[in-house]
Amino acid sequence: MRLGRITTAAALGLGALVGLSGPPAQAGYTVTLAQQGPNVVATGSGSIDLTDLTIEFLAGGVPGIVPSSQLINTGPPAQLTGYGGISGPTNFGSGGVTFADAGVGDLVGLAGNGELVVPRGYVSGDPLSDSSTYDNKTIASLGATPGTYVWTWGTGEDADSFTLVIPAAAVPEPSGLLLLPLGLVGVVAARRYRPARATGD
Repeated sequence: MRLGRITTAAALGLGALVGLSGPPAQAGYTVTLAQQGPNVVATGSGSIDLTDLTIEFLAGGVPGIVPSSQLINTGPPAQLTGYGGISGPTNFGSGGVTFADAGVGDLVGLAGNGELVVPRGYVSGDPLSDSSTYDNKTIASLGATPGTYVWTWGTGEDADSFTLVIPAAAVPEPSGLLLLPLGLVGVVAARRYRPARATGD
């Protein structure tokens, strides 16, 4: 009986060690392009598995967006490595070129033509995060279409993805319309209550 307990404990311990030594699950990389007050902000985070991708080019890049050409770079200006081998939507709207007004973090994105860009020297699987701001812009003015767009690559344990989420803009109710019913109620109440006219002698 005691031997059975030891064997079970050893098996559980071995299972835990195997779980720790296995390859980490790929969470993918996600960018959310959303309206924040008068500006549009792109925020990205995640990791990228480069195993099944091929190097296509080395270049300098800047943060910007071209919805009609499936191009979006989020982060500050930086030296990039472009990788080919991804598949997904050919666009996420009809807009042309718009450069971001500010960017921080790691420059990551899509370069169009089925290419993914990451910072020069990026190590596959390392965490990435960034954001870019488009001052005094809206999702509509950028020519981006709300929706969720996914680009994928790789197989098995090396399968990974780049996801772009563009939430639909909330339609605020005009404050004037909210006050209109109260105003009408006030008018009706005033018409119903009329003081009796004084009559002369």
